[in-house]
Amino acid sequence: QVQLVESGGGLVQVGDSLRLSCAASGRAFIWSRMGWFRQAPGKEREFVAAIGSISADRNYADSVKGRFTISRDNAKSTIALQMNSLKPDDTAVYYCAVVRTIKPPSYDYWGQGTQVTVSS
Repeated sequence: QVQLVESGGGLVQVGDSLRLSCAASGRAFIWSRMGWFRQAPGKEREFVAAIGSISADRNYADSVKGRFTISRDNAKSTIALQMNSLKPDDTAVYYCAVVRTIKPPSYDYWGQGTQVTVSS
């Protein structure tokens, strides 16, 4: 079993930055590919970013590439998502997850989510 707890969401303005964090416990975090997905009201779940056990292995959705950066700290069993140049379309609940596959996206575990709202 895996427990994932997200934090850092909030209400920001267009162009602002926000940093999401996720604390993981319950399994060998260091070996897990971790990531984020988001879901806006009335929309499908959308893959955002993933990072392998080796931090050089990173993947991003085209919609966030160049604006978002995913990172991990294996010593602390945490991952983070730095979000810059936020847009209204980024408004969603963001979930931290253990990523099973990227294409197509699938997840083994995820947290309760944290709301990100970008106001224009």
